[in-house]
Amino acid sequence: MHDHAVLGAALLDRRRQLGLSQQELADLAGVAVRSVHAAEHGKPTLRLDTLTDITEALGLELRLIRRPVGGSVD
Repeated sequence: MHDHAVLGAALLDRRRQLGLSQQELADLAGVAVRSVHAAEHGKPTLRLDTLTDITEALGLELRLIRRPVGGSVD
């Protein structure tokens, strides 16, 4: 599974935990419902500010983790 898909699945899971529809999350985040859909489906071209708005509305935060160049995080 690609990183984008993992992130999308985590966002979907959190939204469901909170009992929110995509439209309700979009309203809370101040984004279009199509952006929520794109985030949950791992669209790699989603704007970072849009993703941040969605994660904040879900009570989540994005973090950068240092890893070796060309390496992967297990």
